[in-house]
This record gives sequence, C-alpha cells and structure tokens, in this order.
Amino acid sequence: MSDSKNPKAIPRRAFLKSAGLTTGAIGAAAVLSGVPAEAATMPGAAKKSAGYRETEHVLKYYELARL
Repeated sequence: MSDSKNPKAIPRRAFLKSAGLTTGAIGAAAVLSGVPAEAATMPGAAKKSAGYRETEHVLKYYELARL
C-alpha cells in the first residue's frame, strides 16, 4: 500500500501516530508549565456578569413566540 509515485510520502498510520504524539506532548507541556489556571485567564474575565435579565425586548419576543 505504499505510494510508489512519491518516495518521500509518509504512510497514513505513521502520520496519525506522530500527530497523536505531538498533541500529547503539547498537552503535557501545558500541564507541566507550572502556570496556575487562574493566572492564565484574562484580567477582565474575573468580573461577575449581570446574568440573565428579562428586558423589554426579551419579554416582547416571548409574547410573540407563544402559540
């Protein structure tokens, strides 16, 4: 099943194996980097959101969506 047209072609299984190993290495490097997850977040992300609010346009949508 080798490709005789291109002698430098990588077999599919070898490619998938190397891709999996690369992904695993990147994941391990991220875990072992020693940076806590909280420090890696954006400073503005710590703000608490207002959450869900039923504003006038949301109530209008609910009214129009009733069957």
